[in-house]
Amino acid sequence: MVWDLGKVMRKKEEFESARLMDFEFRERALATRLLARELGLDEASLVREIAERDEAGVLALVATLSGRDPAALADSYQACRSEARRQLIAVRGDPTPYRLG
Repeated sequence: MVWDLGKVMRKKEEFESARLMDFEFRERALATRLLARELGLDEASLVREIAERDEAGVLALVATLSGRDPAALADSYQACRSEARRQLIAVRGDPTPYRLG
């Protein structure tokens, strides 16, 4: 039986990529939920929008719905994103990739 380092590295890359993408998606969803809550908008409908829009698209939609300045919303969103990351790390752990060995 031969140990294939290349195969192990590809498997690790797939695992880490999936884990990091999952964390990022959850972070975006929670940040959007926090922003909607802060502005008094419908959280569920905005969270659904992250599947179809990038961050800029979601912020443009929030600006339209709330009648607020997009630049000010970007600052609020970044604060919500930081809080979402902090909360997710507390619940799910640090997303830093695991080292081999």
